[in-house]
Amino acid sequence: MDLFESAQNNSPQRDIYTVSRLNREVRAVLEGSFPLLWVEGEISNLARPSSGHIYFSLKDAYSQVRCAMFRMKRQLLRFQPENGMQVVVRARVGLYEGRGEYQLVVEQMEPAGEGALQRAFEALKRKLAAEGLFDTEYKQPLPTFPRCIGVVTSPSGAAIRDVLSVLRRRFPSAPVIVYPVQVQGDQAAPQIRRALEIANRRAECDVLILTRGGGSLEDLQSFNDEEVARALFASKIPVVTGVGHEVDFTIADFVADLRAPTPSAAAEAVTPDRDEWLQHLRAREQRLHTAMRRRLESLNGRVEALRLRLLRYHPGARLQQWAQRLDDLERRMRTVMRHRMTESAGQVAALAQRLRTALPWQQLEHYVARLAALQARLGRAIERDLERLWQRLIRASTGLDAVSPLATLQRGYAIARKLPGKEILRDAATLKTGDEVELRLARGRLECRVEKVDEV
Repeated sequence: MDLFESAQNNSPQRDIYTVSRLNREVRAVLEGSFPLLWVEGEISNLARPSSGHIYFSLKDAYSQVRCAMFRMKRQLLRFQPENGMQVVVRARVGLYEGRGEYQLVVEQMEPAGEGALQRAFEALKRKLAAEGLFDTEYKQPLPTFPRCIGVVTSPSGAAIRDVLSVLRRRFPSAPVIVYPVQVQGDQAAPQIRRALEIANRRAECDVLILTRGGGSLEDLQSFNDEEVARALFASKIPVVTGVGHEVDFTIADFVADLRAPTPSAAAEAVTPDRDEWLQHLRAREQRLHTAMRRRLESLNGRVEALRLRLLRYHPGARLQQWAQRLDDLERRMRTVMRHRMTESAGQVAALAQRLRTALPWQQLEHYVARLAALQARLGRAIERDLERLWQRLIRASTGLDAVSPLATLQRGYAIARKLPGKEILRDAATLKTGDEVELRLARGRLECRVEKVDEV
């Protein structure tokens, strides 16, 4: 007994799951192991409780699986599910923990006939997206005020009536060209493609609207055509799509320059609101009038100031002032001149009296005799200075000739220089046979070549 109890005490602790824990972990494994799946099957055991959710089984010939579609997703359905209906669902794999049953949580449902179309739609969408046909960098801006609007649609559908009604209401001045095409059936896609090509070739419009009313995925198939998508991408004219209802998306919507949720919204997207622009223009007009009035008031004030300034500085007024000043100056000048003439007459009389008493011709004879004596003395002084300077020059020239090297050359000597630098030679040891030497004589120079060097 002791050995058994000891063995129990020494055994490792066991991890015991509750049922809730097990179901919770299995649910996590299932939800993390599968992506969103497309599953096709027949509806059975359909239940519609008051909560708005629907519960059903999806089965084929051999198996079935429980499914749940919650109210928010169910409200997006465009048909009413019924027992026995073959459908394609897009769902997540999960587990209902309450019963421990695995189930599909349905996100999207469509009749099985549309399943192939949906898969083709997704495949084409991935292909064109990979080629860049959906990239925003290729989207063209819409004109603010289109001169002409083109509409590619059926001429007998409700969409064209909605579009024309909106265009007439919002922007009636812009002409509209309708390019009639089928929007459903085998010929719809080729006609849409040709209409886009014709519109681009004619270049009549600034913007195009590609539109039709709502319908099933099969009804909208012409707008999921690859050739239509490439024609939209190649269009040099901006294209706005308004296909179906707000929940409808087509390949054309992704390629177009702008996607509108409805045909009426597409017409609104390509046109300015006339009333809004008229209100905007009226506000601009009012602002312009106010600015012009203020500007005119400012200019009027400036003109008035300039007028007053002109009156103050008018040439006539200034001439009157200067004429008055000139008269005043003339009177002052006449008065000063009379005083000056009176003073000058007195001075002239006094000077005349002094001149008569000073006998200036006697002083003039005295100054002439004195000038002659000074000139004689100056001449004798100049002759003495010149004689002294001449004797000094002779003595300096004789001394210079005595020490000049040219006098030595006159006695038969010569100055020897080594070529080419013309360095004066004082020692025969600085030369060697073949060197060139220049000899400066009293008259002329000689260039010689050394034949022999005697250092003694």
